[in-house]
Amino acid sequence: MRIDIISIFPEFFGVLDISLLGKARERGLIDLTVHNLRDFTHDRHRTVDDTPYGGGAGMVMKPEPWGDAFDAVLAESPSPVVVFPSPAGERFTQATARELALEPHLVFGCGRYEGIDQRVIAHTASRPGVRVREVSLGDYVLNGGEVAVMAMIEAIGRLVPGMVGNPQSLTEESHEDGLLEYPSYTKPATWRDLEVPPVLLSGNHGAIASWRHEQQVERTRRVRPDLLGE
Repeated sequence: MRIDIISIFPEFFGVLDISLLGKARERGLIDLTVHNLRDFTHDRHRTVDDTPYGGGAGMVMKPEPWGDAFDAVLAESPSPVVVFPSPAGERFTQATARELALEPHLVFGCGRYEGIDQRVIAHTASRPGVRVREVSLGDYVLNGGEVAVMAMIEAIGRLVPGMVGNPQSLTEESHEDGLLEYPSYTKPATWRDLEVPPVLLSGNHGAIASWRHEQQVERTRRVRPDLLGE
């Protein structure tokens, strides 16, 4: 999978060299490049924002640097998906992560200030073969798109084949089957007078599977009843 990120804070993504994502890059499973939006400006101040038409607080990111950045990044890509993090976008879910993990090329545009000039999004969507998605990490507002992109890449990257050592572990996590994950325990069996549920020590795999499912349903009903339609 190829991933390109466009941001005015490219150093933000140095943490992607840590842990599983870093190992995936070393093994060639993920080809990730971060581009500095300011490298696509043409004035000595490397300006990326200006005041909004119609008035209002804050600044809006200018279309010219973004257009030039996408000209460069998308030049040799036949069918990329361009993701713009936005509180006005569709909600990012595990299903979204699964869909995007199947794409050969993802491009993330990290907005700042009051957002990116809307014409950038419209023009990007008009490019042949390009698909654009505006995606929200949740019902809140961040200072910029970098944190959202980090979270999305974590969720997407771990679903790329070969990324996680035991693929079975991916099928037992929260949201994979519409339920939250069951609680987990490890040794010792007794810790500070708290016991591991006896069923997990029984060796009865059928009983363990039933218990885990019951725990999933109970936790989901208690914490996220909306997932059950309640």
